[in-house]
Amino acid sequence: MTRRQRRLTLIGSALGVLGLAVALVLGAFKDSIVFFNSPSDVVEKHIAPGSRIRLGGLVKTGTVVRGDNLQVQFDVTDGKTTIGVAYQGLLPDLFREGQGVVTEGILDRSGTFKADNVLAKHDEVYMPKEVADALKKQGHWKDADTGKAGADLQGRAQ
Repeated sequence: MTRRQRRLTLIGSALGVLGLAVALVLGAFKDSIVFFNSPSDVVEKHIAPGSRIRLGGLVKTGTVVRGDNLQVQFDVTDGKTTIGVAYQGLLPDLFREGQGVVTEGILDRSGTFKADNVLAKHDEVYMPKEVADALKKQGHWKDADTGKAGADLQGRAQ
């Protein structure tokens, strides 16, 4: 085997090992990757029941219902589409109607989102870009500079 052949064999083997390592790392992350969706995305993409996703938007006013054993039901909306959320556990202190929220869980067959984690945002400025863009399209965005809310949220934002 010539020197050039040994070098090419070594480089090829190194690339093969590197490719295998990348495949193993990406395969390990496959189960922990959770994609973010607005309620409109969930409907438009026809997300299969049982898929683990993050659902974000605004907590719709008048929909928070508290039950026994820390059970809470509420609706998340992006102004266009609304999805019901069921959650059992302590809610963040900043959780309230008309505020931004990101929930993580699965969508069941009846269309209810079963959340196992709820994150509340105190202002839309800190919302994920996808939710902010969806709210801007619907006219529900509270401008951080002027403090003026969209027409639908004008009464609720204060």
